[in-house]
Amino acid sequence: MKRFAIVSGFLVMLLVGWELASESGRWSPVLFPSVLSVARYLWGAMMDGTLFEAIRVTMQRLLVGYAIGVAVGLPLGVLTSSSQLLEDTIGSLALGLQTLPSVCWVPFAVLWFGQTEGAMLFVVVMGTVWSVIIATNHGVRTIPPIYARAARTMGSRGIHLWTMVMLPASLPFLVSGMKQGWAFAWRSLMAAEIFVTILTGFGLGQLLHYGRELNAMDQVIGAMVVIVLIGLLADRILFAPWERFLHRRWGTNVR
Repeated sequence: MKRFAIVSGFLVMLLVGWELASESGRWSPVLFPSVLSVARYLWGAMMDGTLFEAIRVTMQRLLVGYAIGVAVGLPLGVLTSSSQLLEDTIGSLALGLQTLPSVCWVPFAVLWFGQTEGAMLFVVVMGTVWSVIIATNHGVRTIPPIYARAARTMGSRGIHLWTMVMLPASLPFLVSGMKQGWAFAWRSLMAAEIFVTILTGFGLGQLLHYGRELNAMDQVIGAMVVIVLIGLLADRILFAPWERFLHRRWGTNVR
């Protein structure tokens, strides 16, 4: 209850400060709209269905691309952790490409796939897979060697060793890696939706882009608020409970 009151008070202070700054007359309301102006835009977008349709299209793209990135990244991360050669090759490649801003993949996506959903999907996968590989590799390598030795003395070998001992022991790190991959996928998709114009769906990034084109800052800020809220909800609902449970279960919680 105390934490809720602190967070609520902080948010109220931010909103009041924003409203006072917008009403001070120092900035044009076109460039710095008030809280009420943004709220009116969001309400109108909800009433005509524009906002919900944009969220639906964006989340569909995100979930598909993220699922593919995790499905590719997890086994590659396990492989790189089991071989020094793969660590020096695939691991180094993943580390290098993870530092590449997601927007850099957009020109490749457009040239290879055109203005299609495939371009969007490619950018999201590229934003996800490398961080998942690195996190999985790090997680498996962080497991105390005594786990594998104890399992081998009891006859565990090969696939059984990995599926019953190594992967479960690395779950706290894998969930953290999947959370990081989600964040990179989210950023990648926003970059793709802003720069790739397609006719098959109107997402949040495109909503933000057209707000900029129309000089509608209330639309731009409204889209940004929705993007932030979805990111916070994803963390609080999907990843934070699993992280707390696994760190507590495995005794790796430092707090």
